Amino acid sequence: MTYAAHQPVMLKEVIAALAPKKGGVYVDATFGAGGYARAILNAADCTVYGFDRDPTAIERAKEWAKEFSGRLFLINRPFAEMREALNEEGVEVIDGVVFDLGVSSMQLDEAERGFSFRHEGPLSMRMDGEKPDAEDVIARADAQDLAAIFRRYGEENRASAIARAIIREREKAPITTTDQLASIVEKATPVPARQKGKKKIHPATRVFQALRIFVNDELGQLIAGLRAAERLLRPAGRLVVVAFHSLEDRIVKRFLASRSESKGGGSRHLPPAERPPASFELLYPRALESSNEETADNPRARSAKLRAAVRTEAPPAPDGDDALGAPKEIKLSFMHGGK
Repeated sequence: MTYAAHQPVMLKEVIAALAPKKGGVYVDATFGAGGYARAILNAADCTVYGFDRDPTAIERAKEWAKEFSGRLFLINRPFAEMREALNEEGVEVIDGVVFDLGVSSMQLDEAERGFSFRHEGPLSMRMDGEKPDAEDVIARADAQDLAAIFRRYGEENRASAIARAIIREREKAPITTTDQLASIVEKATPVPARQKGKKKIHPATRVFQALRIFVNDELGQLIAGLRAAERLLRPAGRLVVVAFHSLEDRIVKRFLASRSESKGGGSRHLPPAERPPASFELLYPRALESSNEETADNPRARSAKLRAAVRTEAPPAPDGDDALGAPKEIKLSFMHGGK
């Protein structure tokens, strides 16, 4: 498979917002096929650190990365750990970071990764290929927890009915493939609930999204990644985020809102003198969306929203307990040490 064909979403807008400069140090937090990283390196004589928790993505890039020897460094770790990883490389501050959230088109296209119901494959969905995975969740979680996962991370209205259908079917035989799960969800979703007469969306779409987000702790990783970026960016450094669904975009929007106005950094009831100073200044007043031309050429861009901000000289805001609009965490004893 040729991965050069995979098109990075809103590439021109990302590079314009990031504004790479000579001698700068940048992070492509979601490396994937390397589209953003390559564009950054071509835009300026700079250095890029590419992060990806998927070892396959890093391995595939090693050959073409030689073109940028000494300027492109690949790191097989989740972006939530970027601060620690960069510190280990002797990097304490950066000039910019870009996040392209969600699953990569490469992962969706590979049946063996189990991310999509469009291709029959094992029910995995782990971005790093490890266990426990989606198959374990479907096999071991009870109906209440399954429904909560589908509802919170997929915004699925029929979460309870689908969860009960899964429990019934797994008592007959193990559910181990994407086709099996998609079929169960489809049968549990009556035609009126499939948006009859509207744009057709496969009834399993939200369930697969929910499982993927849960298994990979994507929302928790995003919050940690944004906080790491805040601490790494030097004054005038730039943060650029491309999100594809409301859960991600809500977190990014609230993070930037809480950091870009001094009143947003703390309690609204605090007097102005006690409110922490803004650590970011918004680059755009609202999210940018992809052009009609791009969405016609690249359907993945349809739901993309780009938000960007510039780091101020103020210290990073304290982490606190703010979940930034993320759904309440669901913990299963067999997942990631209790998550």
